[in-house]
Amino acid sequence: MKKYIGMMVTILTIGVVISGCNPSTTKENTAKSSTSESTKETDKTSSSKLDPYKLTIVYAAGAIPKDLKAVQDKMNTYLTDKINATVELKPIEWGTWVEKTNLMIATNEQIDVMMTAGGLGYSQNVAKGAFLPLDDLIAKYGGDVTKALQPQFLDGTRIGGNIYGLPTNKEFGSVDGLLFNKELVDKYKFDISKVNKLEDIEPMLQIIKDNEPGIVPFFGQEGRQMSNFAVSSSYFDNLGDYLGGLDLSSKELKVVNIFESQVFMDYAKLARKWYQAKYMNLDAATVKDFGAMQAGKAFAMYSELKPGKDAEMSSAWGVKVIQKEMVNKPITLNTTGIMTAIPKTSKDSKRAMMFLNLLYGDKTLLNLFDFGIEGTHYVKKDDTTIDFPAGVDATKVGYKNEPWMWGNQMLTYLFPNEDPKKWEKFRSFNETADKSPALGFAWNSESLTQEVAACGSVLKQYQQAIMSGSVDPEVYIPKLVVGLKSAGIDKIIAEKQKQLDAWKLTAKK
Repeated sequence: MKKYIGMMVTILTIGVVISGCNPSTTKENTAKSSTSESTKETDKTSSSKLDPYKLTIVYAAGAIPKDLKAVQDKMNTYLTDKINATVELKPIEWGTWVEKTNLMIATNEQIDVMMTAGGLGYSQNVAKGAFLPLDDLIAKYGGDVTKALQPQFLDGTRIGGNIYGLPTNKEFGSVDGLLFNKELVDKYKFDISKVNKLEDIEPMLQIIKDNEPGIVPFFGQEGRQMSNFAVSSSYFDNLGDYLGGLDLSSKELKVVNIFESQVFMDYAKLARKWYQAKYMNLDAATVKDFGAMQAGKAFAMYSELKPGKDAEMSSAWGVKVIQKEMVNKPITLNTTGIMTAIPKTSKDSKRAMMFLNLLYGDKTLLNLFDFGIEGTHYVKKDDTTIDFPAGVDATKVGYKNEPWMWGNQMLTYLFPNEDPKKWEKFRSFNETADKSPALGFAWNSESLTQEVAACGSVLKQYQQAIMSGSVDPEVYIPKLVVGLKSAGIDKIIAEKQKQLDAWKLTAKK
């Protein structure tokens, strides 16, 4: 996921607030305590000395797995021995995530561990005191966290000098590109190595349209459109919420209105052209799942890519796909793509951190949480590789989770179609990625919550229709721009610029 831009755009359009400012001069050193000190502190608290406690874990899911209870029970047996805790897993479907979690927070419902992200209200929840600062907890109970995560990745989550979310140890860079149905690529002998811009696939889309009835040439999904290229790291650092971003082609650290840019208009026009040519599904502005792609009924789609993304999605969907990067080099914009937080309503934040720490260092627990029960939901091929049991595939398995959401992803099993060197390539991917000039900056939206919410409402009204090609961009982009200005986007941009300038003066170079 932060993971991934499509979902982040979707969430923004329903009014979620993003990010917060973190001048480096206020950074604490507590989270950088040595692993040995942290481990000693954790070891002092053996499970026999702890009272029993049930942890409530809240996170997003594509669908609720039918075998959730069986996996939860297995985790509880394991966790009772480790930290004398049990868990209640509460997955929430993506489509209702914002509404349900906002209500849970507003009503002070007990939550011990909660998924969050820069694009899922992280700074908003920090601003209203919904999340606890984690620095002291990491120092005392997070030895495996600090061992897995480089200090710069933890520091990138700070707001007001404090860490409120633990990022998943996964890829932090991103690169835009496309996923293709491999069966169709092979059938028509398409050479995707020569695809360098979207226009290069238009002849392919026409061939699919002419010869494959029932196949969508280019699949669009709410929040994951072809024109996502226009608002992504190919051109902009969106600074967390797309309401003013940095033009990455400019040497100036200047915040601009992404939706007034020529690049946004150009991609929207191309989307309109494809929509009218019937290359795209007509419900691209509203469809929320990967149905057509997963069923093998679509040829291509936009995706943020990483090493092995195609193999990962092939395993998840049960349909072989291959990837093509459209940008030569990845870029790291932030480390808040996906995180876990401890809400203030936790009645045992120490135990919550103990649980999170296990996800960064305990391979058994992490893979149980991610893939389910060995022999039922997967079978081991060797120490690092798993596959589905006989007669089971990605569409029939009774349990699945999202490994990119949790802990140290580099401890998780691989499927046979994945590169055995995937995690080595992830590390190289992170090390070699370009860095945004604003990496480490997160703006504090607390003083402009009304304007951010109003702009979110405007985006909800226009953005998906424009980006899917459903409407004429030359008519509707001016309406979007006027609506955003009326809602206060210029005030947001000015405040972002002010905070960014202050951050630049204090940030380490």
